[in-house]
Amino acid sequence: MSTYEPDFCPRYHQAVEMIGRRWAGVILRELLRGATRFRQISDAIPDITDKLLSERLKRFESEGVVERVVLPTTPVTIEYRLTDKGRALEAAVRELSVWAETWLPVDAETAPVR
Repeated sequence: MSTYEPDFCPRYHQAVEMIGRRWAGVILRELLRGATRFRQISDAIPDITDKLLSERLKRFESEGVVERVVLPTTPVTIEYRLTDKGRALEAAVRELSVWAETWLPVDAETAPVR
């Protein structure tokens, strides 16, 4: 028997939409793994364009999930860090990763070579 409320939950819907945008979950996962620089995140995600990564990071920043930190170095260094709100998503991202490893088939073309 399900323990979920039958009514529509706008907060749940908003959360799923936030992390369910194209590439958003993968970007969040990389930030949780410790990537902070734009190129680190980009290099870790095959096929993402710089434009899309930039858009997602800006959106996460506007939602309070990521903060953009400009370090006064030469040249200027920009880092992206998860806020407390962003780090609070870690358990959900971890559980989704476990579910994916358990239930989704491995695509032979994208499977890592061992």
